[in-house]
Amino acid sequence: MTAHTTPALPHLENFLLHLRANGYSPRTVYNYQRDLALFARFLALAGIPFDRVDKLTVTRFKAALADPEHVRLLEDRPQKDRLKARSVNRTLSALRTYLRFLVEIDYPVPVPPDAVKLARAERPHPRVPDLADLLRVLEAPSYLEADPNVALRNRAILEVLFATGMRISELCSLNRNQVGSDGEIFVRGKGKKERFVYLTPRARHHLDRYLATRTDNFPALFIPYRGRRADDRDPRISPNYVEARLRHYLARLKINVPITPHTFRHAFATYLAEEGANPAAIQVLLGHESLQTTNRYVNLADRAAREAHRRFHPLPDPDA
Repeated sequence: MTAHTTPALPHLENFLLHLRANGYSPRTVYNYQRDLALFARFLALAGIPFDRVDKLTVTRFKAALADPEHVRLLEDRPQKDRLKARSVNRTLSALRTYLRFLVEIDYPVPVPPDAVKLARAERPHPRVPDLADLLRVLEAPSYLEADPNVALRNRAILEVLFATGMRISELCSLNRNQVGSDGEIFVRGKGKKERFVYLTPRARHHLDRYLATRTDNFPALFIPYRGRRADDRDPRISPNYVEARLRHYLARLKINVPITPHTFRHAFATYLAEEGANPAAIQVLLGHESLQTTNRYVNLADRAAREAHRRFHPLPDPDA
């Protein structure tokens, strides 16, 4: 095999077909295909057949993604900057999802999907966990819940929390008719204040998968499957239940950073601020009455910018 020959990954076309059949957008499918092409090219350059991939191979691939010179070779471009941790994690997540698909179709995988660990990114504040840890928690119901319907529901709950930044009390009070076909959700918040929040394509996908299993006529968006009274005409998931399942997932995942339903709201706001979102827009999305309340998230991002300026400015010292 030469360095310029990129081998086809097994069942790659079937994997992409699987994504399309499960409602993934064309752009998402394209991103998965592109990210897996990086992995295939890495194997070609390293001279490693797919069936000889091991944990060390995955570690070397992660390191290559973080190295500008390796990324240049993988993408076959004349110049390429170092990938951000978020881009590295998207590629690693694509590889992990692909390996899980192979497991589902009983194709022998050389390395377990969970061996693909996401990269850690420095967080500006201890109350906002790493994106890698948040992603692990988001995905946890899919493989830690024994009941497939519970797995779909709980995955949808966490995805909606992180996608919208809504409060757990707001989520538990949602009815199905508050969710628009375009992913817009009408929310009644504190003090009966009303606003709209918006699902990401990823969150819509998981919510749609959960709703496809519902054969009841209950109005609530998220309902309990056990422990409800026979005469209860409006059963709903409780905040206490979501908090308890989160504690269970954290224990199973051995994540020591406290993550509660409200953590997803903090993380939602902080990431938007870091990416440059207008504070007034974040205020509307969170349903804050005062912009001052929202500014604490902007200040978290400002501290990260200050640290970057201190570390990387070419003339940092007074005597330089």
